[in-house]
Amino acid sequence: MESSYAPAGQCIPMMEEFERIADVSEIEPGKIRIAKVGGTEIFVANVEGSFFALPNKCTHAGGPLGRGKLTGNVIPCPWHGSKFDVKTGQVVGGPAQKPEIPLEVKVENSSVWVRKP
Repeated sequence: MESSYAPAGQCIPMMEEFERIADVSEIEPGKIRIAKVGGTEIFVANVEGSFFALPNKCTHAGGPLGRGKLTGNVIPCPWHGSKFDVKTGQVVGGPAQKPEIPLEVKVENSSVWVRKP
């Protein structure tokens, strides 16, 4: 990982690797924000104050996963009902079999940032 100078020898990811998605207050707990990061459509989910990001394309048939209704940490695809754990990307209900690949999320200065895929 590239880094920039940080006091006390800490390694900080360079901001160019991340894109700002929203203010923390704009994605309430239990809600989702769809955005583009590095040209890829993704969604960010707020699960009890923690933020998680996945590609907004179901691995089953390419449905808009971020349009599903988040229940706890599980989101169903609105097209065929595949269910994914937004924390891990794992499939928790078919017909999808391939997991989603989670994207790194960080919160800094009350902003939600996602690493470019």
